[in-house]
Amino acid sequence: MLFWHVPAPNEAMLISGSKRQTQDTQFRIVTGHGSFVVPVKQKARMLSLALREAEITEDCVTQQGIRLNVRAVAVFKVGDDAVSIANAARRFLSEQDQMEELAGRIFAGHLRSIIGGLTVEQIIRERNRVSQEVIAGSHGEMEKLGIVVDALQIQEIDDATGYINNLAAPHAAAVASQARIAQARADQEAAEREQQAAALKAEYERDTAIKRAGFLAETEQYNARAAQAGPLAQARSSQEVIEEQTALAERQAGLAAQRLEAEVRRPADAEAYRQRTLAEAARDRAKFQADGSAYTERTLAQAQADANTARAASLRDGNQELIAANRIVENLPALADAAARGMKGANLTVLNGTSGVNEMAAGVVGQGLAILQSLQRSASTGKPAVDAKRAPRITDSN
Repeated sequence: MLFWHVPAPNEAMLISGSKRQTQDTQFRIVTGHGSFVVPVKQKARMLSLALREAEITEDCVTQQGIRLNVRAVAVFKVGDDAVSIANAARRFLSEQDQMEELAGRIFAGHLRSIIGGLTVEQIIRERNRVSQEVIAGSHGEMEKLGIVVDALQIQEIDDATGYINNLAAPHAAAVASQARIAQARADQEAAEREQQAAALKAEYERDTAIKRAGFLAETEQYNARAAQAGPLAQARSSQEVIEEQTALAERQAGLAAQRLEAEVRRPADAEAYRQRTLAEAARDRAKFQADGSAYTERTLAQAQADANTARAASLRDGNQELIAANRIVENLPALADAAARGMKGANLTVLNGTSGVNEMAAGVVGQGLAILQSLQRSASTGKPAVDAKRAPRITDSN
């Protein structure tokens, strides 16, 4: 609206010509809201409540008489209350652009006053104390001006006489010495670490070389084995072939030995046994025949003698039975001879050798002797010894 004025948030609107006045300010203060301004009768002007900054550069003399150049920064603003706004309006409303300069001069005066009561060491070490004392010293004046100080900071202190540098020299020397010592230690530690690193590097290179040599040796060994694998495999194959051939030859030799045993040795042994058996049989047969012939001749001679004796006795005594038996006795040699010829031409298998032959011959001749003995007993007892019906009949089988 044309007659409605609204101040900014960081402004205070001062309306003069109004009958409504508060706290004897002779003008109405409006902040935070709008108000009607009647033309011709009323006039409205704005006072900035924004934050302001004043730079202070001042030559100060300390309690020790040492001249210092101090640079500081003060941050301030017009207070928000009606009293502060009224005080600032009366003093700075038409000179708001010069408010920083005016406030800076006030701060500079108090800064000189505060530094004049302190030593250089206190100013350097207690800058915050200097700032607080400056703010406290200027509080009354700033309150009258309607200004509120938010902060004051000392930025730099210059010493044209070199006092501060000399003051710092021992510490600087000590610090420099400590720095050199620290640097020397650092260099020594760095050298030791470099040596350790070099030793570790050399050890690593040595281990790497050893491992590389080992790997190369293993590689060469594997390559050599791979190169020899073919000849070794061929040699193993040849050896296996030789072993198999040897085993085959041994089996063939065994088979040949078995075949020789079965086809030659055993038949030869059997043939030798057969020949030996046949020879022994022929020898026993010849011996049997010789023994049988000799025994037969001896027996026949004895039987002939006994027969002659018996016959003479029977003829002398007139015994008819003996006469009849005499005929049998007369034929006894013929019977024994026939038996001998029969055994001689017979194909006999003698199991007991010579004793078997003797047994057979003794059996044949024994029969003749039994007949002869029977006849002798009959001659002595007068009884017939042989029944004519039961008399043995001996015929030649040949």
